[in-house]
Amino acid sequence: MGRLFVVSLEGSIYSCKHCKTHLGLSDHIISKAFHCRHGKAYLFDKVVNVTVGEKEERMMITGMHTVVDIFCVGCGSIVGWKYESAHEKMQKYKEGKFILERFKVLGPDGSMYMLGQEVQVDGSDADDV
Repeated sequence: MGRLFVVSLEGSIYSCKHCKTHLGLSDHIISKAFHCRHGKAYLFDKVVNVTVGEKEERMMITGMHTVVDIFCVGCGSIVGWKYESAHEKMQKYKEGKFILERFKVLGPDGSMYMLGQEVQVDGSDADDV
């Protein structure tokens, strides 16, 4: 493996909760209305300092998607996933976008999201893996 170059971001930053490697800017958030098994998840247009896993088909609340898990380059922990393709026309906007699970990252103010912190949303159209 070669030398690891980590991108440093400036501004309102989301980072890995384990090693504090920068992952994304709040300016790149498309939606905060997503949910996963650990609670809130944010849809980002762009993230940095991640590697991708193997493609897999995953059934989500909004239908079948082809996704790859994304891992922090600093410590290797899984921080979310990337949408490779959506099988349903209404979900095509997600293709090439990233989900960061709020439970797995630190917020811009350094805060950690805790399980059970939000009110349960029934009938949400957000993804749940």
